[in-house]
Amino acid sequence: MNAPGSSPRHTYSANAAHRQLPFTIRLDWGVAGAGTVAAGADLAVVVDVLSFSTCVSVALDRGAEVFPCRWRDTGAEDFAAHHRAQLAGPRGGGGLSLSPASFRDAASLGRVVLPSPNGSELCRALAGEVPLVAAVCLRNAAATADWVAANLPEDAVVAVVAAGERWPDGTLRPAVEDHIGAGAFIAGLVAAGRGGYEAGDGRHGYAPEAVAAMAVFESAEPRLREMLQQSSSGRELAGAGYAEDVDIAAELDQSDSVAILREGAFRPL
Repeated sequence: MNAPGSSPRHTYSANAAHRQLPFTIRLDWGVAGAGTVAAGADLAVVVDVLSFSTCVSVALDRGAEVFPCRWRDTGAEDFAAHHRAQLAGPRGGGGLSLSPASFRDAASLGRVVLPSPNGSELCRALAGEVPLVAAVCLRNAAATADWVAANLPEDAVVAVVAAGERWPDGTLRPAVEDHIGAGAFIAGLVAAGRGGYEAGDGRHGYAPEAVAAMAVFESAEPRLREMLQQSSSGRELAGAGYAEDVDIAAELDQSDSVAILREGAFRPL
């Protein structure tokens, strides 16, 4: 895996099997997975449920603009100043942070630069590789799937990237909330009539990895809030005093805000 924030292009020289080339709906994890399945894609969908993508959805619901930014970027303050935007700080520092509750509770929202070690860095890296990049969470999964069905051709390649979290050494920790969120979006594509649901259905099919994620979502949906609350990431956030962030992230399909990265920012469509 490359260093955080580096381009996915050079992460892994994959063969066709790992790139999921026969399929138009693909799924993989993290930076290396993004560089593998997003090659040649028309749209990359970054799923970071706890909490980057959820923050973006809440911000767009309020009419704000969000600029993704690399984590611990020494130039973040200058970047924010250049865009006349507020720089979100770390959780616990007061004001806007990588906390959906902080976006919901803010007295006003305009332009925000939002660093994160997973979803934000993936969006920044993929922006130079893929024509369209979307930030998806449980709140806007169905809305984004409907937008894809309405605006992209049937044979468009959609690369879903579950962001995951990081172990202390920086390596990828697959996170169940992102698997569920990715599955919710993929289930939305099926519900919107996106063809080729059956795995193995030629170029218009869903990769088995995508079908499996949808099954994870369908299994979790009846007790979705509990699943997020009891997940490793959810318990970590609750233990740090951010249980409300987990509850906001569990608001399935409560947002119509489709987050498409345009000219470096997510803006209301």
